[in-house]
Amino acid sequence: MENQRKGIKKSKGDKVFDCIVIIVMAIVIFMCLYPFYLAVVMSFNEGLDAQRGGIYLWPRSFTLDNYAKLFKDGAWGTAFAVTLARTLVGTFMTVFFTLFVAYGLSFKELVFRKFYYGVFIFAMYFSGGVIPYYILLRSLHLLNTFWVYVVPGCLSLFYIIVATSFFQDIPKELGESARLDGAGEFTIFSRIILPISKPLMATIAIFTSVGHWNAWYESAFFVSNKSLRTLGYLMIAVINSSKASTAAADASMQAASTTTTLSIQLAAMVIAVFPILCVYPYFQRYFVTGMTVGAVKS
Repeated sequence: MENQRKGIKKSKGDKVFDCIVIIVMAIVIFMCLYPFYLAVVMSFNEGLDAQRGGIYLWPRSFTLDNYAKLFKDGAWGTAFAVTLARTLVGTFMTVFFTLFVAYGLSFKELVFRKFYYGVFIFAMYFSGGVIPYYILLRSLHLLNTFWVYVVPGCLSLFYIIVATSFFQDIPKELGESARLDGAGEFTIFSRIILPISKPLMATIAIFTSVGHWNAWYESAFFVSNKSLRTLGYLMIAVINSSKASTAAADASMQAASTTTTLSIQLAAMVIAVFPILCVYPYFQRYFVTGMTVGAVKS
């Protein structure tokens, strides 16, 4: 087969088309990656020096002052720990409970299955709004606690539907043979179903973890304790506070150091994005398979 492919000669038109595709893709990749690369470069450059412009490929005046000033503020370290804990606990609970509920819905003989399915569909498209949601959180005593970040997102209605379709495609003979050997439903779910559901689990985990890592909404409206602020909230707060007083803040910084409000913002952005870039490649091999889970029915 490889010899046949090597023997195939491309026409002149095919070569021209391939060149156009490569050029277009290179331009698109450059447009997507260069802004982030420039932000990384600027975060390692002196803030006052960066205001002169002319920095494109590497720092002109390398420094770590932006990161040092950022980490001197204890709020950022606390926010990083809270965000990390929220991401790990929230992702685990979302994946577990979503798959657990979806596995039950995959059995067509489940009593009131259509009713449950209908409720999930309705809830996915319609919500009560912010005020009823706030009242619900208050009645559950979740306001101003760490669990307000985790508990409301334990079930992902969209992924329940996707996972249900995935579980229905698994041969029922696997579970039946395990039941004949005396295995219970939880044993079948944990030792048979979950190991063959890695692509689905990885896909849900990727989207859920990114959502938790970047979230700031709950910190802004449902949490007043400063020790429970997330990284996303602090970044939004820094950006919003700097819009009104950038000139005054930069003037005060200039008297003490070479950092600026913008350079510290860029350093915070790099710190927030870096963990996601490190984790994502480990799940990439499951990602493409997981995106098509339940898409094709036999």
